[in-house]
Amino acid sequence: MLYAGMQRTTISLPDDLALALSREAHRRRSSASAVTREALRIHLGLTPGASRQLPFACVGRGGRASTGRDLEGLLAEEWDEQPRPG
Repeated sequence: MLYAGMQRTTISLPDDLALALSREAHRRRSSASAVTREALRIHLGLTPGASRQLPFACVGRGGRASTGRDLEGLLAEEWDEQPRPG
């Protein structure tokens, strides 16, 4: 697969994961970068034709009639509880 633009990212892996990645790349006759890209795409739901799961997709199934009216507050509460990246 040809990528028009890429960003180089450095990650730290524990020894066992680095070894497993190296072995998988060797088994596929591929690079560790290609195996990592594929794994990330699958994990993040970015494969072609795959549907992504949204954390708020089931809002409204809580049995409360006021969910639609209170949606902004419910989302704010949910997002405030999530750990922030960085």
